Amino acid sequence: MPLFRRILVANRGEIALRVIRTAQEMGIETVAVYSDADRAALHVRRATHAVHLGGSKPSESYLDIGKIVAAAKATGCDALHPGYGFLSENEDLAEACKQAGVEFLGPPPHAITVMGDKVEARKCAMKAGVPLVPGLQDDVDAAGLVAAAKEVGYPVMLKAAAGGGGKGIRIVREEKQLVEAFELARAEAKSSFGDDRIYLEKFVTRPRHVEIQVMADKHGNCVSYGERECSVQRRHQKLVEESPCVALSPEMRAAMGKAACDLAKSVGYVGAGTVEFLWSEGRFYFMEMNTRLQVEHPVTEMRYGVDLVREQIRVGAGEKLSPVPEPRGHAIEVRVNAEDPATYFPSLGKLTRINLPGGPGVRLDSAMFRGMEVTPFYDSMLAKLVVHGQDREQAIARCIRALRELRIVGVMTSLPVALAALRADEFVRGDYDTGILERVDKKPSAQHRELAMLAAAAARFLVAERAGAAGSASGGGGDGPVGGTTPRWAMLGRADRLRRSGS
Repeated sequence: MPLFRRILVANRGEIALRVIRTAQEMGIETVAVYSDADRAALHVRRATHAVHLGGSKPSESYLDIGKIVAAAKATGCDALHPGYGFLSENEDLAEACKQAGVEFLGPPPHAITVMGDKVEARKCAMKAGVPLVPGLQDDVDAAGLVAAAKEVGYPVMLKAAAGGGGKGIRIVREEKQLVEAFELARAEAKSSFGDDRIYLEKFVTRPRHVEIQVMADKHGNCVSYGERECSVQRRHQKLVEESPCVALSPEMRAAMGKAACDLAKSVGYVGAGTVEFLWSEGRFYFMEMNTRLQVEHPVTEMRYGVDLVREQIRVGAGEKLSPVPEPRGHAIEVRVNAEDPATYFPSLGKLTRINLPGGPGVRLDSAMFRGMEVTPFYDSMLAKLVVHGQDREQAIARCIRALRELRIVGVMTSLPVALAALRADEFVRGDYDTGILERVDKKPSAQHRELAMLAAAAARFLVAERAGAAGSASGGGGDGPVGGTTPRWAMLGRADRLRRSGS
């Protein structure tokens, strides 16, 4: 008998598909929820049942707790998986599920509340004996800010107490910038989270962002699945992740795993979670805990040969944790975002062509399909490319090869930035930090932008031609000019040359 009869997946896109696939393998029915913009989405088509929530805005659909819990009850679900993003770290959803008799496949409301507040999380970490970045554990105001910063020493970092996703963060290198940065961080925190509390901590120079994957059950057990290095970031958001971190010794890895489990146990944690640390000069410091499945969880799955969603479902049903397998080889994940690689601004449009990578050790988590509209309503991530190799050298080579095979036509993507990072000398050496993208050569971005525009124009022309409307699309007919400037054959040939040149 399956552990649950039916699970509602309170999310969209690739993570909804990810959960649906594991549930199907376990013999569990699934219920998808969707907005107006996602009527044709793959997660809606793959689920056993689907419930329409409302408008395209997240507030009208994926963020409406009442609608989601009502959908779970109406369809007879006995469990709910929140995925990541949206309401995945919302204690009100966890409590609403509890009241409705629906198992929330995540931690209890108390753990979400405590770990979701960065100030309270730091206090818990201190009590659990987990090392902290020097700073203030409490919310600060402008009046005490200058004195606090002097005591800690510049540079300092201002962070939103209820923050996440890189929002509400400011790095301040000298006193004259402090008050203005504080006001900007407060305003962004208020806009993003409805909470303008800000705390201060020392800015660690040349830090590496290293996180520990934990899993806890309802019997008081907690295990670590090793670490992921997440230092390749733009705007405090991760782009490339790998495991293991080459900077850690076995002793340091064991100490970080123990600290992460100690913290999880101190708040009665259940399910999958990630404890994030800064590592610098042989020491590690607690940053925050994400009380959900991380975007980059496939890195751990590839290296350990586990299904973390299956483990979430198992522990949610009251079973004890499975033994942790021995890790093998090296894994790398690259997030593929629909955005201008030079500015990181979102790129919107219709996906007119997709070529997927393959071969040994290659996994692509995505909900893309030809004809899919990339809208402004949701996160810009299109896919996650994950590779596994016998060692780090093979994993890097395999990742570069797979990225070159991946083709997405219709929008610009972050692929050139990822390729530049993977090819950078400091990444290849393994001696890099969170500032790597500020230093790598981004020349491929200009080529990529030109290629993307040419390919998008070519795709529009060919679609119009097949529909019998080539004249209106090109301003002429046959092989005449597109937009009155470039012949179709020349445009396609130039796009192919740019492609083969390595952009």
